[in-house]
Amino acid sequence: MTREADHSHEATGAAAPAGARIVRAEMTEAPVSVAELARAVADRAAGAVVTFDGMVRDHDDGRSVDSITYSCHPSAGEVIERIAADIAARPGLRALAIVHRTGELAIGDTALGVAISADHRAEAFAALADAVEEVKRRLPVWKNQRFSDGTTEWSNCA
Repeated sequence: MTREADHSHEATGAAAPAGARIVRAEMTEAPVSVAELARAVADRAAGAVVTFDGMVRDHDDGRSVDSITYSCHPSAGEVIERIAADIAARPGLRALAIVHRTGELAIGDTALGVAISADHRAEAFAALADAVEEVKRRLPVWKNQRFSDGTTEWSNCA
């Protein structure tokens, strides 16, 4: 296929929907698979699928972390749905999924998974970055880190 033919395909491609499909927007105690989220947002009209895998790391501020327990306010499910709806309203997006885990997580577990499909990469990357930041800013979730020295620390408490 020639380059010219590739460009003509863009002109005849399907128009983006008025709002992206929200595949998942939820809090869960079950393990989160970002690969599954990426498959769920796949769309034949999308030119990009981008993902974020927010994992529990083994350190924080120079201290060794053993595990984290996430707790949330009862309104968290509604808040994550509103965040997803706000992001889904952007032009050029096809589908999105935002899932935050609660309960006890081990090092390497996914705490926050986000997947977004879009017509083009720029819209996909911008929406992904904003979705993650909005979750951090608006979602009523608190974490209790257990450090290797036996101490614990709550964070995200306002």
